[in-house]
Amino acid sequence: MPVDRPDALPAARRPHRLAGGRPGLLAPGATTDPYRLRLYRLLRTDYPLGYDPDLGAWLLSRYVDVALALTDPRFTGYPHDGAPRGRAPVPLGLCRGSLVCGPLTVPWSTAAPAVERTAYVLARRIAGRDRADLVADFCRWLPAGAAAAAAGLSYPDLSTLPRAARRRRSGGGADDCAGPTALREHALASFLANMLDDPDLLAAVRAVATADPPVGGPAGGQGSGTLLGRAWAETLRRDPPVQIVLRRTRTEVAVSGGTLPADAPVACLIGAAGRDPARFAAPDRFDPLRADADPLLIGPAGCPAALLGRLEAEHGLHALLTAMPGIRWAEGFRPAAGGLLTRGPRALLVRPS
Repeated sequence: MPVDRPDALPAARRPHRLAGGRPGLLAPGATTDPYRLRLYRLLRTDYPLGYDPDLGAWLLSRYVDVALALTDPRFTGYPHDGAPRGRAPVPLGLCRGSLVCGPLTVPWSTAAPAVERTAYVLARRIAGRDRADLVADFCRWLPAGAAAAAAGLSYPDLSTLPRAARRRRSGGGADDCAGPTALREHALASFLANMLDDPDLLAAVRAVATADPPVGGPAGGQGSGTLLGRAWAETLRRDPPVQIVLRRTRTEVAVSGGTLPADAPVACLIGAAGRDPARFAAPDRFDPLRADADPLLIGPAGCPAALLGRLEAEHGLHALLTAMPGIRWAEGFRPAAGGLLTRGPRALLVRPS
């Protein structure tokens, strides 16, 4: 398949060029959609290694190089050596990379019912409307309930849970991962957008979930948990909430595009690596059943934020389908994501029935 060349693009969508012709990561339009701008593709194919002075870091865009930076002990966290290195947790997926990241302060038997209850309360509020925005009315509130559950509140009262409390930061541990909810909002919105975009998949999930609803635990139900779990993982690959992860080299490191110098800041372009055709077949397609799924881009399996995120996705979608069996996009609406460092749909306008 021929590679799209920059001179073949319309002028308005041609990436801004730095010295030497390399596209700049902070180019105009990149924060709107680096995928349609073909920025990630151009970096992977023509400029797999280069220094971006605007960002102040070396760019890695190919999956093989990003995987190396995330797992090799020659890389450490940014900006200091005390940050995670090697296979220790890195700020990837929904994980904030806390060195003291540990189990939730409450068991799943407490957290899961609180998440489920919050999801059903929110879904029932939306069900009677002619039109609703799932980002504003659902995705921003469900992680709040989960964060409250992680803090030990079995039945959080959403009416008394202000926005500031949902973004609180604690002194470390599980709450440091599970407390801030912005990334989980983005991830949940992307997950719902992908599911609503595929009526056949949504129908299959609805049928399985009706017979086997999610249960209290990070794995969900035997049937729906398996399918929804794969759909959740596929969302984090195709539409990661964190697009860029910063690392630093501890020594010189050879990568596919050349050699990184020692003690150099490195920007791992997760959004580019997750759609690298050298690693994933039909990388732009949302396919929960793909045979080449990779857990690396999801983040640490035991991170409380990652576990809560999946729990929110499974219970959230089940609650929406139960309260609104005919939920669908509002007439003429198409979801559009925004952001470069972090990314997610700006709105999800639906017809509840």
